[in-house]
Amino acid sequence: MAGDKIFDDDLLSRCMSCGFCLPSCPTYQLTGEEASSPRGRITLMRAVQEDRLDVTDPTVLAQSEFCLGCRACEPVCPAGVQYGQLLEQWRDTEWQGRRRPLLARALMAMMSWLGMAGITLLGVVRGAALTRRGTADAPHLMLGCVERVLYPRVSRSARRLVPALRAPAVQGCCGALHAHNGESGKGRRMAQRLGRQLPGTIVTTSGGCSAHLTHELGADRVVEFSAWIAAGNGPDPASLRPIMLDERGKPLPPHASGGRPARIGLQDSCHLRNAVGVWRQPRELIAHLGEYVEVPNAAGCCGAAGSYSVLRPKDSRAVLAPKLDALAELDLDYLAVVNPGCYRQLAGALKGSRTRVVHLAELLAAAGTD
Repeated sequence: MAGDKIFDDDLLSRCMSCGFCLPSCPTYQLTGEEASSPRGRITLMRAVQEDRLDVTDPTVLAQSEFCLGCRACEPVCPAGVQYGQLLEQWRDTEWQGRRRPLLARALMAMMSWLGMAGITLLGVVRGAALTRRGTADAPHLMLGCVERVLYPRVSRSARRLVPALRAPAVQGCCGALHAHNGESGKGRRMAQRLGRQLPGTIVTTSGGCSAHLTHELGADRVVEFSAWIAAGNGPDPASLRPIMLDERGKPLPPHASGGRPARIGLQDSCHLRNAVGVWRQPRELIAHLGEYVEVPNAAGCCGAAGSYSVLRPKDSRAVLAPKLDALAELDLDYLAVVNPGCYRQLAGALKGSRTRVVHLAELLAAAGTD
């Protein structure tokens, strides 16, 4: 970007205002307002870039916050607009000083602490020893900031399924949340630091982290767990045992007779699907575990969207509501997720439901192999 311009002119000029993005945008679907669509937001960006609107304009501020950043507009865009990069540039300017949501400041401070500390909770590694430092001759499992705290079973399951995965104790935050919340430069530096801590191939069980690290370190360095397994690493998917349930919906022991295959759906990770292009692989793996059931609009955002569910809980719930209605009709045994934010959002919303929310790594490890 030249001079004091906020946006990269090349990125901004790609949009031809065709409107293909409108049906894919969750906030446009909620409001029907042009300003709440990717096309409308790019119009606002252009007005700011050309000094026709100030960055402090109420509509500009409101729309920079209202966007989920799910990037569902990118795969459907015939012009290849990289909306995610434009949003990061927007928030790098908008979300400064007091214009930055207070909760976002607190959340980023916590993530920075995790990144500096390289914290690893004992619960993550129970039953699986960690290596002290990474070596370039083995794939490394990224533990993740949120996942290692809220869902340590995910990392344990990944290592139980593939014991060859190394999990160095010293590894910090990847910086994805910083990049999405007005600190893209810091997010880039954190990703590069993690890349030095985890040399060679980095395997991640977090879709959002996978997208950020792929952008910063390259697709040759970073791979999401389901894509890695589907590519022939770890057990052969064909050798996985189906998850069989009894008449009460409880899992049967391995090789037990009778029962029925579990009904399993999937909620896509927005960034994993829209930015990295990984969506077939988890479905293919689930098909080996039971009866795969496609969730209506599984590609659509669940409303978690990184920090969004914390910063804008009311809007987050509004985005989630149609998905909950669809899930109620399906009567699933399991809803698999591939991102900790989706895990938290959906597990909380489906608490008390017959449908159990689990990470795909947990399902794969529970199934085991013949």
